[in-house]
Amino acid sequence: MRCPFCGAEDTQVKDSRPTEDKHAIRRRRFCPDCGSRFTTFERVQLRELTIVKKNNQRVPFDRDKLMRSVLVATRKRPVEPERIDRMISGIVRQLETLGEPEISSDVIGKIVMDALSNLDQVAYVRFASVYRNFREARDFEEFIGELSGAKDD
Repeated sequence: MRCPFCGAEDTQVKDSRPTEDKHAIRRRRFCPDCGSRFTTFERVQLRELTIVKKNNQRVPFDRDKLMRSVLVATRKRPVEPERIDRMISGIVRQLETLGEPEISSDVIGKIVMDALSNLDQVAYVRFASVYRNFREARDFEEFIGELSGAKDD
């Protein structure tokens, strides 16, 4: 593993342990060249996934990009980072077990919205506003009305 500080090729693993959800290995590393310490995570990847965007562009799935979008939605919300990480890991596992090498961005958006609705309602609405491309306050009103109607059922 290359040192992120000095770029040295050889770093040493000082400690390894599973993460809380047991789906990754957390490794503490040390660079003998510059003396820096850093953490890496090793996760199982079942298959390479490709995302098919609305314009038919195909891009490789990026777990970090998914994490960033969820972090934007949950910013300043009382949601523990561990819960977000578990949710992201669950979404990735769900995508990998679909059995399809190419997945529509709409499918991913729906899965993320389902997960966020169980995590935090405000984050859910924030994500939906981008995913559904809200343009006016009326779009929010209609969406909140749909939410309220779904809860009444």
